[in-house]
This record gives sequence, structure tokens and C-alpha cells, in this order.
Amino acid sequence: MKVLEPAPPRGETGIVQTRTLVLIRWVAVAGQAGTVLVVHFGFGYRLPIEAAAAVIAMSAVVNLYASLHHRAGAGLPEPQAFAFLAFDTLQLALLLFLTGGLQNPFALLLLAPVTVAASVLSRASCIKLVVLAGAAASALSVWHLPLPWDGPPPAMPAELVLGIWFATITAIAFLAVYVGQVAIERRRMTDAVSAAQDALAREQRVADLGTLAAAAAHELGTPLATITVIASELAREVPADSPLAEDAHLLKSQAERCKEILTELSRHPDTQGASYLRMPLTALIESMADPHRREGVDFAILGRARDDTAEPALERRPELVNGLGNILSNALQFARSRVVASIVWDAERVAVTISDDGPGFPAALLGRLGEPYLSTRRGSDGHMGLGIFIARTLLERTGADVAFLNRAQGGAEVEVLWPRVILEPETRGD
Repeated sequence: MKVLEPAPPRGETGIVQTRTLVLIRWVAVAGQAGTVLVVHFGFGYRLPIEAAAAVIAMSAVVNLYASLHHRAGAGLPEPQAFAFLAFDTLQLALLLFLTGGLQNPFALLLLAPVTVAASVLSRASCIKLVVLAGAAASALSVWHLPLPWDGPPPAMPAELVLGIWFATITAIAFLAVYVGQVAIERRRMTDAVSAAQDALAREQRVADLGTLAAAAAHELGTPLATITVIASELAREVPADSPLAEDAHLLKSQAERCKEILTELSRHPDTQGASYLRMPLTALIESMADPHRREGVDFAILGRARDDTAEPALERRPELVNGLGNILSNALQFARSRVVASIVWDAERVAVTISDDGPGFPAALLGRLGEPYLSTRRGSDGHMGLGIFIARTLLERTGADVAFLNRAQGGAEVEVLWPRVILEPETRGD
């Protein structure tokens, strides 16, 4: 299977925009300031208002500095993003220390920086922040100023404090794992879809180049024929002993050579665009398999009709060429001695089944084949399943249903089924 390299890991390039983190922090500053003011002045619970205001102001000053020294749309490299979120964790922990520690209901906000980190940072940085948040929660369960209360604060049972601490630590770890895994899957899917689009774009550029070459060959034919005629007349009329005779004969030979090149270019199937070429499905599959054949592996195409309809004739669409080409490449690479492409059609459906006598798909992965970066064959080190993902994605874009199976007698089998009206809509126009 052709495998494209996954996107490079995120390094010094920005992984999250400064604007995003600055906006989140401004929301946090406004929420913290509003809550402290309402609790202290509205509800009458005495807080260390000066110290709390200083902690909140410190966050606002750091945010102003970040806004002024970083372009809003610029991305922050991972070390800076980690420092940004670590500061938020420590600032919140300090504010909680002044307002009751883990007994403060707002202690749940310690989960916020961890959640953001799990979605944008690498696993190593996320683990560091989880450890930092866990250490802050542990410290707050022991050391903190009294919870603001009307009168003496109630005594909290040690079991309850321990339970709050354990719940907070568990929530931090769970959210980091859960959000981190979802973010990883989303990034992998995004990278894989991008790779599929790149493969399709490359195939489309090849098809467009073929169309341009065929059009150029057609358009240049007439003026080149005129040049050939004139060159022939010059070669015939110039005396043999003339110093121009050699040049005239050279001009004639080169014009004829150009004509031969353009004729070959216009006839070569691989250089013609879809609008210049329609091929029977068996011939199309034969051309897709040719570049991937290897010595010792026999390749056969079996075609039959279920009724009296003619064999489908298709354009060389990039989705078809890349999708079926990847599956054929995979089968020919892993087959021991034989690959068979069976084509069955009627007025309603067209089915292509590609089977080989290789090791087959791992049974445990059959239900997940087509996911990006999934290893699909035993002994295929370095193959992460991106080729199968691309093949399935592109074929489904043509309206196909794709199924991956293991043959009872051994080997892999891929079934691709189209409604004929989608694959060959012209057959319905007759």
C-alpha cells in the first residue's frame, strides 16, 4: 500500500493562537473579579480583598503584556503555551489559597487549564501540567486560609476533605486523558484527510497536464504540418552544393521529428485527460495495476455481465485511479503468487472484487480498516494504514461502498460496489 508520511509533529511552529489564550484569560479575570466583588460586598462574606485583588491584577498585567508583545493572530510555540497555562494554574491556585482552598466550590476551575492543555499541547507537556495541577490541589487540601463564612466556618470532616481532594485529582487525570485522546484522534483524522486531498490533487494535476498535452498536440498539428511542407520544399529547391542545403535538410528532419513526438503524445493513454479518454473498466484496472506488478505474482482480470448490458466505459477520474490503484498496489505487494480482480456488472450495479493469496488482514482490525494510521498487514513494518484510508475515502467520494474481508481459503479481499447510474451516468441518458 502506498503510504504517505504523516504530518510532522508540531514543534516550534505555533500550536495555538495568542488571541485564543488571551481571550480565555480575560474571561477568567472578569469572572474572578466579579465573583470576589459579589461575595465580599454583595453577600458580606469577609475576604482578604486586597490580596485577592493583587492576584487578579497580576493576571491582568501578564495578559496585557502578552497582548502587546505577541501578535494576536500569531501562534505560540509549545514551550510558551505551556508557560501560559502553567501560570494560569498557579494564579488560580493562589486565589483559591486565599478563599478556602479545595473547600471553595470554584476549585473545579483547576480543570480548565488542564483541559486546554490536553487539547493543544503534546503528551509530555500535558503530563507536566497535570502534575502541576495535582500538586496544587494537594497543597490546597492542606494549606489555605479559612473559607469565607458568616461567623466561624464549619469544621470540615477529614473524610470529606479527602474525598474532595481525590475527586479533584481524579477529574484532572480523567479529563486530561479523555480530552487528549479525542484531540489526538481529531488531529490524526485531519492530517489523514489532508493527505487524501493532497493525493487527489496530485492525480488531478496529472490529469490536467495530460489534457493540456493532448490539446497542445492537437493545436500544434496544423502549423507544424505547414512548417514540414515548407521545409521539404526548401530542402528540395536548395542546390546540394549550397551552404544552406545542410540547414534545410536539418530543418526538415527536426520538423518531422516534432510531428512524430506530437503524434505519440496524442496517442499515449497516460498523458490524456479524462475528457480525451474513456476506457472499459477491465482496461482501466489493467492500466492501474501495471505500475505495481512484481515478478512471481500473477495478475488476472475476470469480467462478466449478469445481463446483456455492455461493460462500463469510464473516464480516468482521479478518485478512481488513486482509490483502486492503492488497493491494487496493496494486493500485489502482499500476494504470494496471485492477485485476481473480478468485475461483475449489470444494468443496476457494478462490482469490483480484488483478492490476493497473501497473509490477509488481521482479524482484530477488520472492523476498523479504513481508519487513518492503522496497521493493516502482519509483517508490514512502517505501514500505518493511511493508504487504505485514502483509497476508501476517494472511492466513497465516487459513490462506492467498500468492504474489507478475509477469504476462507486465505488471503485478503476488497469489495467495491457502485450503483451504475453513479459510476457511469451516461448509461441512463440513452
